[in-house]
Amino acid sequence: MDNKKLLGKRIKEIRKYKGLTQEQLSEMIDIETSSLSGIESGRFFPSLHVLDKIASVLEVELIEFFRFSSIDVPKDLEKEIFTIVSKLNDKDKQVVYKFLIAAFAVIREP
Repeated sequence: MDNKKLLGKRIKEIRKYKGLTQEQLSEMIDIETSSLSGIESGRFFPSLHVLDKIASVLEVELIEFFRFSSIDVPKDLEKEIFTIVSKLNDKDKQVVYKFLIAAFAVIREP
């Protein structure tokens, strides 16, 4: 599993959910649109400073961008997923659902 791609897809899904274009988000965080495109496509990781700006603008906690890779044991992973999802409102659950669908597509790529 490529963490750059998962992170990029997650950022893209949340950005779209918030109704922002790449141009709008890149302007809000003061980076080039091509740089944001590279982040969202998984070509490279953003710096911590840029990632923090993205999280702030998208109104998500920074840690949420990385929680998907923090647990290795399948039983604990499932429990953690259910715990996280149970704390979300319906709108945020839709974002998580879209992220999971996108992540599944990346995992299944040949």
